[in-house]
Amino acid sequence: MLTIFSRKRASTLALAVALATGSAVVATAVLPAEASAQRTRDRDRNKDRDRDQQESDGGGYSAEFRAAYVPLDEALKAEGADVAALRGQLMALVPLLNTDDEKIAGGGLIFNAGIKASDRALQLQGMEVMLDSGKVPAEQVGRYNFIAYQLANEAGDNVKARHYLQGAIDNNFTTEQISRPDLQIAMAENFFAAEEFDAGFDYLTNAIEGRKSQGLTVDEQWYRRGVTVAYEYELTPYVYDFATLWLSDYPSPQNWRDAVNLTRNLNTFEANEILDLFRLSRRVGALQDATDFDYYVEAADPRRLPQEVKDVIDEGMQAGIVSSGNLFITESLETANGRISADRADLPALERDAMAAGAGLRTVVAAAGTFLSYGEYDKAERLYERALGMPGVDSAEANMRLGIARIGLGNFDGAREALGQVSGNRLPIAKLWIAYANELEATTAASAAVPAVPETMPAG
Repeated sequence: MLTIFSRKRASTLALAVALATGSAVVATAVLPAEASAQRTRDRDRNKDRDRDQQESDGGGYSAEFRAAYVPLDEALKAEGADVAALRGQLMALVPLLNTDDEKIAGGGLIFNAGIKASDRALQLQGMEVMLDSGKVPAEQVGRYNFIAYQLANEAGDNVKARHYLQGAIDNNFTTEQISRPDLQIAMAENFFAAEEFDAGFDYLTNAIEGRKSQGLTVDEQWYRRGVTVAYEYELTPYVYDFATLWLSDYPSPQNWRDAVNLTRNLNTFEANEILDLFRLSRRVGALQDATDFDYYVEAADPRRLPQEVKDVIDEGMQAGIVSSGNLFITESLETANGRISADRADLPALERDAMAAGAGLRTVVAAAGTFLSYGEYDKAERLYERALGMPGVDSAEANMRLGIARIGLGNFDGAREALGQVSGNRLPIAKLWIAYANELEATTAASAAVPAVPETMPAG
């Protein structure tokens, strides 16, 4: 691998660096060093190169270095060598490592002594000196940096570990077990371990964007890790930003349920706010508990939105989640059923009053909410747009529901525009609706890209 001089033609001073073989857990364990076997392989591989080097004038090695290095090397190779007893000599060698040749040789000696003694600090010191020499073979620079990263990481030196991990990434280090994405997620973990959250999330976000720009798949674990860290430390808006990214790429009822639940756990919502969160849960199949239906019905109120309450209860019963033995549910259903006919009959008058020139804000908003609950999204959109131009409007609520209406109309750009205007307590709910808009848009585009199959084959 690497060689240095020998003071005697008959002996060699091969640099035996025991390198990692790849069987490690990134960011947690130091790779096993097959020291003895590696030394033998290195000596055999480099015998001829050693001989050529021995015949040289010694390269960039001072007399002081040789005087310290050679006997120390021989002492360490001796049977039963006590590295602890020789540690003083190893440390005395360090100030003598002035040239690149001395650094690569002395660093290798220190590293291998650390291997022999299972001394991580010595291993790291030796690896750092070798990397500083600039003499590590180009094909091994990434591996050496990775080993240094693991040693520094084990020592709890986050800054140093980060430096060497970046060196491994920059030099394209990978193994069968460790991929470039593994190294990138390890870098984010390094920032998180140091509680440098802004830097960690920025790194993870950039790594995600980098993979997407190359048309590569982003491992779901990247998103889950970002959401988990942000949730554990209650870091907003990161928790919602990563939940949005996660759901856009990995939408599933369970993932949606997790995202909805963390949003509920991190916030205290009023009934009129959480209603829109339950509406989303219903759309994505995340209403899975009887209590979810109880809360939904309570937030919607059968006296205000009877049709929506009836539809929700019917769905819960058909799914076997809601029981007819639930007194609250049965009473709510009875109230809803008793109001739906009259409510529908009032819709034309409600629309007329809301669109009148002198209509007040309360009338316009009430009409918009009613049409939204009936799924008449075009009318709801028009009324919420009008409400947003009126003084005293709750812009967060109006924009939220305008976005929901536009999603119902398939206007995904318009929906994102409206939802992007939502602030305050409704912000995390709006971000989840944006993720839903992204999912629907992607599904719609994919469906449109599949050519229709003709009902009959054309005549030949």
